[in-house]
Amino acid sequence: MHLGRVIGTVVSTSKDATLAGSKLLIVARLTEKQEPDGFTEIATDTVGAGYGEIVIVTTGSAARQTGTLDRSVTDASIVGIVDSVETH
Repeated sequence: MHLGRVIGTVVSTSKDATLAGSKLLIVARLTEKQEPDGFTEIATDTVGAGYGEIVIVTTGSAARQTGTLDRSVTDASIVGIVDSVETH
């Protein structure tokens, strides 16, 4: 899992049936200091995240473990909206 910031949305009217009804968001990966690391990805939103929010993203087979994405083609899912981050 990693932190990311939602920087946009993707609208796709023609997509794999396993993604039907899913919101796709563009996420910029963040460092532990909440700074962009230069990597972006498209993630399936499972928690209702919005533009500018810091989110928790899971990838790989774990991204398909949410209730609505079982057997989906997704490789990245937003599984949490971050309230705060504390590093030392």
